[in-house]
Amino acid sequence: MLQQVIAIIIILYFLVKLYIQKRNKKISKNEFLFWVVFWTLAVLAILSIKWIDKIVANLGFSGSGIEILLYLSVVILIYFVFKLRLRLEKIEKDITKIVREISFINKKQ
Repeated sequence: MLQQVIAIIIILYFLVKLYIQKRNKKISKNEFLFWVVFWTLAVLAILSIKWIDKIVANLGFSGSGIEILLYLSVVILIYFVFKLRLRLEKIEKDITKIVREISFINKKQ
């Protein structure tokens, strides 16, 4: 129980920091909403860990609910890193294309 309280306090701290960043216009509205939903789901997962444990046991897994949440979070993080890598690669290609066009224009002059 103490671990759940500590985790929720940490998440509330993150939400306050997120709100401050939104208020200072350091993040967009969509990004703010994404993170609010993410942290809200995290709080719900923490509060329903015993229920998750029962579901995991009924499905025949030997691990506890927190382990399943940990594995799931690692998979999600790897997915986000993959998406970020793809976006970065696209940006690099776009920058290369722009630089080539500028160079071509400057060469003509």
